Amino acid sequence: MFLVTGAERDQVEVFDVITYRLLRRLTVPNCRWPVDMTSCKHYRCVYISDPIVDCIHRIDSQGADTQWPVNDEPVGISVNKAHHVLVVCRSVRKIKEFNTYGQLLRELTLPDDVINPSHAIKLTNGQFIVCHAGLFDYFHRVCTISADGQETVCAHGGQLGQYNVPCRLAVDDNEFVFVADNSSRVTLLSQTLGFVRHVVSRDKLKWCLDRLHLDVQRRRLYVADGGRVVVFSV
Repeated sequence: MFLVTGAERDQVEVFDVITYRLLRRLTVPNCRWPVDMTSCKHYRCVYISDPIVDCIHRIDSQGADTQWPVNDEPVGISVNKAHHVLVVCRSVRKIKEFNTYGQLLRELTLPDDVINPSHAIKLTNGQFIVCHAGLFDYFHRVCTISADGQETVCAHGGQLGQYNVPCRLAVDDNEFVFVADNSSRVTLLSQTLGFVRHVVSRDKLKWCLDRLHLDVQRRRLYVADGGRVVVFSV
């Protein structure tokens, strides 16, 4: 398990997923503001998005760091089945797909009704799950977007209340969708974005839900709650 520490933004802490024991710390040179992190088992590396310098940091299993430019502000990132990195660029409403060495493979401009996107995950059918909303936006939604990025296929949410700025997503093997929002809760949606249940409620956390990660194999949901990580069985 990898964790970016708040006090030292250029440090990544590595923990054992069984004992939660701290194993080591990795230094990420020139990391200014890490806003999201994901890992790739295939290439045995970690990616960190950094909107201050508009780049992605790549740290391999030996701790070696490289970085490559996004040329727009990156926010949420994920890795697809082809082991490529999907980078959401909020201000230009785009998803950019890179290979592990930073080569831009393609970019998609999202539909006009998808404003301030923050995270995207590619499904097995080629479509994308995207969450979007700004603090003062009218619509706070999770959407399924067509494979070419041009059409909103279906959506869940609407006016502020159902979600309070949905910020991060996770998808299980059955493509059920976990949605984290700024109300410190995690909502589970079906493959067609129908409401299933609240997995994590506000009373389970002390602070603000920052990030989440789903360990599909162990059925564990890791939730960043202020200065700690809370683990839930799902």
